[in-house]
Amino acid sequence: MARQDRAADGARSNLYDDITGKIIAELEAGRLPWVQPWGTSAAKAPLAMPRNAATSRQYSGINILILWGAVVQHGYPSQHWLTYRQAAALGGNVMKGERGTTVVFADRFTPEDEKRRARETGEEPGRIPFLKRFTVFNAAQCEGLPEEIAVEAPPPPP
Repeated sequence: MARQDRAADGARSNLYDDITGKIIAELEAGRLPWVQPWGTSAAKAPLAMPRNAATSRQYSGINILILWGAVVQHGYPSQHWLTYRQAAALGGNVMKGERGTTVVFADRFTPEDEKRRARETGEEPGRIPFLKRFTVFNAAQCEGLPEEIAVEAPPPPP
């Protein structure tokens, strides 16, 4: 089941189509979002997995490609990402005019009526998959963050 949101022009926007479109655009531009582009401005970013700067949790799945692509496209020197609220909770803020990157959270849930039905019949409850989109900002797009988040580790030696 695809989650749909209203775009600015009122049209429906399919999350799957949005992500696929971003990857295709990267490929058409000659960039492979999963390959480190040596000798470019994006090479400044440490070789690392994208990580949530507030929780230290690594991003997974398609989010890795999306965030690597954003680092390449914008030349961010960081693999650390935050939501707007996380930046504010840490005493910082997203700089004016910055635009975030959409990532997704995928999971499954079991509705209450399905749990009841499963208890009554003794069967396994059915789980419904869902996707939720979030907008994250690279630490380089923020100001006023604590030093341990704002300071980047040096890139690995050549």
